[in-house]
Amino acid sequence: MQFETLDYQVQDGILTLTLNRPERMNAFNGPMRRELIAAFDAADADDAVRVIIVTGAGRAFCAGADLEKGGDTFNRHTRTDQPEGADLRDGGGTVSLRIYECTKPVIGAFNGAAVGVGVTMTLPMDIRLASTNAKFGFVFARRGITMEACSSWFLPRLVGPQQALEWAYTGRVFGAEEALKGGLIRSIHEPDELMPAAYALAREIADNTAPMSALLNRQMIWRMLGADHPMEAHKIDSRAIAFMGESEDAKEGVRSFLEKRAPEFKLRPSQDRPDFYPWWDERSFE
Repeated sequence: MQFETLDYQVQDGILTLTLNRPERMNAFNGPMRRELIAAFDAADADDAVRVIIVTGAGRAFCAGADLEKGGDTFNRHTRTDQPEGADLRDGGGTVSLRIYECTKPVIGAFNGAAVGVGVTMTLPMDIRLASTNAKFGFVFARRGITMEACSSWFLPRLVGPQQALEWAYTGRVFGAEEALKGGLIRSIHEPDELMPAAYALAREIADNTAPMSALLNRQMIWRMLGADHPMEAHKIDSRAIAFMGESEDAKEGVRSFLEKRAPEFKLRPSQDRPDFYPWWDERSFE
């Protein structure tokens, strides 16, 4: 697929989605917002895509919102893509929500700075790896604004409220070591080892696991973060394992194990979903 602000490449079941505005340190703007949503739509519709890796071109992952409008950058009345009277929606939030809805495993590979929306839009990704060159910052209070991209929901669930509040209160930019200690990222790699590590993880998922299992497991874990009792998980676990347990994928999973060969799973996430999916009520913006 051809995009203005992204590079979209699929090879051997892995989609590499690269933020591609290196001359602006991949700063987030209106076209990037729209194209990220379109890219995740395309990936969900393509059963050839097993895993998604998101990274940045050049020396940054994403430097945050494009500040080319100066002091009016965050003034909604100056935006041409949100006319007066339109529902007031945060653009980064629409991307975060789309990633949250994704049916494929999503890996973030931070090659450089990820600041503001450049980090908050990655919080719904499943696993985050970082280069030693990576830096992070929830800098909103230093710019006179607030958290966005649904990060007030995602960040404390990932790192705990104490760490989330410290980063939000100070707005400081911090390195990969602090991000690792705080639980924001899974591992740190030398710059030339970052993408090989991300591909190795993606390859392990793509080569060994059932796509439908990945879809259900992803949604079960994310959706249960808001459940008020483990019984809610038990309800969905029971339906999901019953559906998968009688499927050809379950038979293939056992056969391939016993025969010591790679599995060939057949269920297609785009078309073969169980009748109970989705089990949640869709939320509207009001």
